[in-house]
Amino acid sequence: MVFGALAAVAAGIGYFFWPQIYALIEEEMIYAAKARHWSAYSKGATLPNTPDLKNLPARLAEQNLRLGAPVLVRIFKREFELEMWMKRGDKFEKFATYPICMWSGKLGPKLKQGDRQAPEGFYTVENSSLNPNSQYHRSFNLGFPNAFDRAHGRTGSLLMVHGDCRSIGCYAMTDPVIDEIWGLLTAALGAGQKRAQVQVFPFRMTETNMSLHAADPDIGFWRQLKPGHDAFERDHVPPVVSVCEGRYAFRPANGDNDGSAPIDLSCPAT
Repeated sequence: MVFGALAAVAAGIGYFFWPQIYALIEEEMIYAAKARHWSAYSKGATLPNTPDLKNLPARLAEQNLRLGAPVLVRIFKREFELEMWMKRGDKFEKFATYPICMWSGKLGPKLKQGDRQAPEGFYTVENSSLNPNSQYHRSFNLGFPNAFDRAHGRTGSLLMVHGDCRSIGCYAMTDPVIDEIWGLLTAALGAGQKRAQVQVFPFRMTETNMSLHAADPDIGFWRQLKPGHDAFERDHVPPVVSVCEGRYAFRPANGDNDGSAPIDLSCPAT
């Protein structure tokens, strides 16, 4: 909500100097959000906007969704939100939005081992990605580096979504929240979904937000992510993701697609 209010202010005063000013304000607000989350977590408090984790069956029934349906995960760093989408019919429906307790680094992709950055981009999770005995309760590996990351020489490993509220390049959700996410994900994979697509964005990729970040060094990379972001926003079907000549490429998919396709090196047919 606060970030949205800042965007509205930007629209009122113009963008000439605002992207540079906004970047500084945004960095401080992200730092403050991390401090608030850690304070709440350390006191045993539930983070604001956490769904009713004790009432999963009723919440699924309310949206006519079933445990075991294919799932898709979307992460928005700046907003500290992880969305769980589930397939109903030939479309995916948003089931829940969970607060992210902690992620490390700043907005922008992970580039190399040790930079403490949490990845951005498109990834897939399969059974081999799951760790039920993580030191952070439960975790699933995002699969960094993917084909795009490898094409650009990016290095790093074991970048996870996990429990607890501590992160070194990961997305920490707290133990109760990762338990629900884990249950939905493992049920989907156990019911036959080969892979679940995970889309990780620096922020919600509206035109206003893209304009606000026009001066950021990572804007070129983020512009590559936006077509995939927009395709899912429009269709509620996971796009088929590949890497063509070092760039992300997206192909529209029909309602049979559940996001299981691996992210490989291939160019869409023209």
